[in-house]
Amino acid sequence: MTVPELYQTDLFRPTYRPYQGERWEMRIAPMCICGGYWSDALLVLDMAALMRWHGDEKRTWMSMTPMEIESQEIGCRFASGNTIVMGLGMGWAAANAALNPAVTEVTVVEFDPEVIGLVESMGVFAQLPPEVTAKLRVLQGDATAYVPDRPVETLLADIWLPLNGDDRIEQVKRMRANTGATRVYYWGQEMSIARRARTLGVELDVSTVARIVDEIGLPLIGPAEMADYPERVARAARRWLKDA
Repeated sequence: MTVPELYQTDLFRPTYRPYQGERWEMRIAPMCICGGYWSDALLVLDMAALMRWHGDEKRTWMSMTPMEIESQEIGCRFASGNTIVMGLGMGWAAANAALNPAVTEVTVVEFDPEVIGLVESMGVFAQLPPEVTAKLRVLQGDATAYVPDRPVETLLADIWLPLNGDDRIEQVKRMRANTGATRVYYWGQEMSIARRARTLGVELDVSTVARIVDEIGLPLIGPAEMADYPERVARAARRWLKDA
C-alpha cells in the first residue's frame, strides 16, 4: 500500500491539547489519513478535532484536517483591512486572518461562551507574535445580529454544519448587511456555486462562476483572486457535493 504524502502548509496550525467540557470535547489523533477539500488524501500528524454533543450524538464541529484548512484558507489569505470572523471554532481562521499583513484588526463573534473559554484555555492566540495577538478580539454574540461600531472590509463566516447547507446565502447576506463588509468569504461557498452550476447544467469555468457569483449577490473572495478558482470549485464539488 502506498503511504500518502505528509500534509504540510505554510499557514499557522495551533497546538491543541485534549479537553472535556459540558458540551464540547477536543480530541487529538496522533496520525490519520484525510482527504482534502480539493487535494488528494494526505497523512496528518497530531490532528486535533473539536466535537460537540447533539442530544445523544457527538459530532465533529471542526478539525485540523486538510479539508477544513483548504476550505477556509482562501478567506484567510486574501482578507484585508478591518475583518470580522463569524464563528470562533478552534480559533484557526481568526489567527491566520490576523497573521495576514493586509489585515489591520480581527473581531470574532462567537455565540457559545464555552467555545470562547476553550480557545482561551488552549492559548491559541497566545501562540502568535504579540503584535498579531494585539489585532484580535473575541466577542460573545449572534453572528446574524452583530453590528460593528466601525466600517468592515472583510467578512469571514463559518457557523454551519454541514458543508453544503440550505439558507446559508441568506444568512451571509444578513451578516453583510449588518456589517457593511465590502468583501466576503463564507465556508462552503464553493458548494453553493457548484450546486447552482449543476442545477443550470453548465460547466464550471470563469464565465459560469462569474455569472453564478453575480446571481448570488455577494462580493465573494476567490474568483478574482485565483485564476484556477473554477477548477478548485470543480474538484471540491466532486469530493464534497453530496446532493447530486
